[in-house]
Amino acid sequence: MDVKIRWQDRLNYWFDELFSKGTIALAAMLGIFSIAVIGMVALVVWITGVAPEGEESLTYQEAFWMSLMRSLDAGTMGGDTGWAFRLAMLLVTFGGIFVLSSFIGVLTTGIEARLEQLRKGRSQVVEQGHTVILGWSEQIFTIIRELMIANANLKNSCLLILGDKDKVEMEEEILDKVGKTKRTKIVCRSGSPTEMADLNILSLNTCKSIIVLSPDSDDPDSEVIKTVLAITNHPDRRSEPYHIVAELRDPKNVEIARVVGKKEVEWILVGDLVARVIAQTCRQSGLSVVYTELLDFEGDEIYFTFQPDLVGKTYAEALTAFENNTVIGLMPAGKPATLNPSMSAVIGKEDQIILIAEDDDKIRYKPIDSSVIQDELFVTTSLHPAQPENILILGWNWRLPTILCEIDHYVAAGSRVTIVADINQPGDLLTQALMDIHHLQVEFQMGDTTNRRLLESLKLDQYKHIIILCYSDTLTPQQADSRTLVTLLHLRDIANKQDLQYSIVSEMLDIRNRNLADITRADDFIVSDKLVSLMLAQVSENKNLNAVFTDLFAPEGAEIYLKPVQYYLQLDKPVNFYTVVAAARQYGETAIGYRIKSKARDASSMYGVKINPPREQLVKFQDGDTIIVLAEE
Repeated sequence: MDVKIRWQDRLNYWFDELFSKGTIALAAMLGIFSIAVIGMVALVVWITGVAPEGEESLTYQEAFWMSLMRSLDAGTMGGDTGWAFRLAMLLVTFGGIFVLSSFIGVLTTGIEARLEQLRKGRSQVVEQGHTVILGWSEQIFTIIRELMIANANLKNSCLLILGDKDKVEMEEEILDKVGKTKRTKIVCRSGSPTEMADLNILSLNTCKSIIVLSPDSDDPDSEVIKTVLAITNHPDRRSEPYHIVAELRDPKNVEIARVVGKKEVEWILVGDLVARVIAQTCRQSGLSVVYTELLDFEGDEIYFTFQPDLVGKTYAEALTAFENNTVIGLMPAGKPATLNPSMSAVIGKEDQIILIAEDDDKIRYKPIDSSVIQDELFVTTSLHPAQPENILILGWNWRLPTILCEIDHYVAAGSRVTIVADINQPGDLLTQALMDIHHLQVEFQMGDTTNRRLLESLKLDQYKHIIILCYSDTLTPQQADSRTLVTLLHLRDIANKQDLQYSIVSEMLDIRNRNLADITRADDFIVSDKLVSLMLAQVSENKNLNAVFTDLFAPEGAEIYLKPVQYYLQLDKPVNFYTVVAAARQYGETAIGYRIKSKARDASSMYGVKINPPREQLVKFQDGDTIIVLAEE
């Protein structure tokens, strides 16, 4: 059936379409209308010969110019004479008032719309060599601080953040918790990391690295994996590989994550990392400080360097070949990094030296004269067998079996672990873990770990190490952290009142809650997502570091130990660090620093821990001081 459409409807429809096209289309329409009105009036004035009194008729160009001036400024016609000319100019002035007011309204509306769009954080980013952070959580503030330090010597560094919050809210929160970002530019955009359309505005093809944060959801690993898929399978992605660093919380998702990420993603396995850090730091006083020093960008960090002068020489020779740097390992060409390799390992042409330095521009190759080593202070000792230990674990979560297995790798046979938790049954998970334990004797006791009387009844004087786990399986993060905090405060108070000496390693989920429990000594360590944030920042700057940290925290290969000085050197004799390195080298170990017992409670001195110390500075070690080494056991 034919429907007759009126011309008024067509005109209305045309206007609707025009207005929907936005500010530029409206401004263009007003401009065309203005030119048409001015041109028409000028044509009438020129044809009719209308002119101000006492003047000759105007040319078309003069008439057009006078009409244009009166359309822009009504006051211009104040001096006009001749009623015919005045009438013509009045018409063009009315048209100008309409056009100008409309244009101002359109311009104002367009600016407001643009500001609203900017507030939503949806505009395209044009950056190069920037770091992209996908996701928003409390971890982001630690990552920003670390990357600011890492990029302090760069003129134009940029961090681009895509979060599911309002752009202005993100910027205000960063300013409040991080402060001024100095040379580092922070750019925030709102959107979902799993949406390809949102990824389009981030200039991923020109970025240096991408950090994918684990979201606060019921299934965070699935969302992280989906984000990685959105990046790597984007139809407009660049041809060269991305450098992506991503969190993974559940070990069961490792295989599928590696299939998805291939060689473009460095996965940080949060569950395993936290479990291993807890197991290692609880047994060695000061080890937590060493890890923090190596993982953050303040002080000394781990670097890779090519040194042609060391080609053909052994790892043992490389240990004393640098003036201000501590060699810790090798990365052979095409192979993963290895910490504390065999002292006889020969350095190849394309091999990189792994070392600790204050900055990459502070790496100084400078072989020493053998006379600098004070070998007369060396001590030859037999192996000191490890003694059985008693460890107390308060609390429960799914990481407990992994922690037990990790502890079992390090302790002597006959060591005992007592687990106290507010649960009815230990569960099949623990039963399965006990099948893989060879050195530990495990006992379980049900009880409320926040109860002061229960804690005092446990005979805490028989334990050297205490671990507090959060109830993350059954409680919300805030509830779990609150119970951990109460237990920690009770243990500290009991230790002070009864003069007990035990180390405490606590697990907290929220970085904000970690700040409520100030560290009082080096043996009082709180493991949280801050540690993961430090590692994410480090690996985002150098992907090879992931292999180094994996080797460092794994029970296989070399780990960090703090061993008594008297195992290596005579006490009370001034000694330089070259000699310390050479003394540890005798046992196939790599010395990276030392700890002075007398400063164990001094936070300003890093609780006595000194990593990568000056080589020629003389130190007089006392009983109780330790050498920090990379060793097999």
